Amino acid sequence: MEQHKLFKGKRARTPRGEVVVEVSGVRKRFDGGTQALDGVTLQVMAGEFFSLLGPSGCGKTTLLRILAGFENPDEGVVRINGQDMRSVPPYRRPLNLVFQNYALFPHMNVYDNIAFGLRMKRLPASEIGSRISWVLDLVDIAGLEKRRPDELSGGQKQRVALARALVNEPDVLLLDEPLGALDYKLRKQLQVELMNLQEELGLTFIYVTHDQEEALVMSDRLAVMRHGKIEQLDFPEAVYERPTTRFVAQFLGASNLIPAAALDESRTTTPLGDLAVKEALAPGRRYTLSIRPEKLRLHRTRPPRANVVPVRVDDIIYTGAENQYLLDAGPLELIAYTLNADIQEPGFEEFDYDENVFAELPPENLVAIDG
Repeated sequence: MEQHKLFKGKRARTPRGEVVVEVSGVRKRFDGGTQALDGVTLQVMAGEFFSLLGPSGCGKTTLLRILAGFENPDEGVVRINGQDMRSVPPYRRPLNLVFQNYALFPHMNVYDNIAFGLRMKRLPASEIGSRISWVLDLVDIAGLEKRRPDELSGGQKQRVALARALVNEPDVLLLDEPLGALDYKLRKQLQVELMNLQEELGLTFIYVTHDQEEALVMSDRLAVMRHGKIEQLDFPEAVYERPTTRFVAQFLGASNLIPAAALDESRTTTPLGDLAVKEALAPGRRYTLSIRPEKLRLHRTRPPRANVVPVRVDDIIYTGAENQYLLDAGPLELIAYTLNADIQEPGFEEFDYDENVFAELPPENLVAIDG
């Protein structure tokens, strides 16, 4: 898998190139007629940190459970390392699953929780001991071996759950919203630790989350899911910067959406007036133009450039790191973000509530979504 040009400046892991997990045309319907998965097809490369992102009910956890063998697809095929998994039970698959609720045995201490899978495999006690010693150091919980789960913090429990999965040396690690129950600060810390751990071990991670920022930060590639289908699958930067559907534009971060019709290959007519784009359009076709709030620029005087529209500052929301400007553009409402660090920059303009200003929508930052 080639490094995407948008990765410039970001540390990039290097998947090894071979396909380790292949999902082809998978469908799953539950009793009552609910279509959980509708023809999902994807490939995950060896050594890749791959995320499934979407709202509750989109099918991401169902797909993870099918990979783990806890559910069977109605149609389609799952292959791991080239082997069809239809007749392979969960305990014989070369993977392990880390749950959001930890799923630790409350009556066992940390050591016995981690050792459980190894003992089920009837490994020698000496090998069990050396593996557990290695994994305790790996996830930084050495010294907690004799504690029971009710004596651990949330972060410690999650490390134990991770250690229990890693100690079995799986080819693929499945993670079902493993940080969802943790507080914000600890979640941010463990995101970095998980990234470093995955890079150090070279394991394939398939990570389920509904947290957009988490998916953007951690993933080599991500698949955005909705109603049992994949809406878009690409590098995180590509999905964020160039969404291909309205849903992706709205779900992965905030976006201003503007209905448009193409006048020619580079001009559209919209409720805000004619707007130029850098993309090649099909004249006469309808589009939705998407622009991220941080790409929209505000000016007190009208700049001599394309795509400038008059707006009124309807509200200002202070979030600490940035100001969010809610803008009344007549037929539409827009939102613009400015970093508070910009206040120190020469020429920075700070705007007031109810002030009439100009919003610039740079053509290179407008994404034309078909339909």
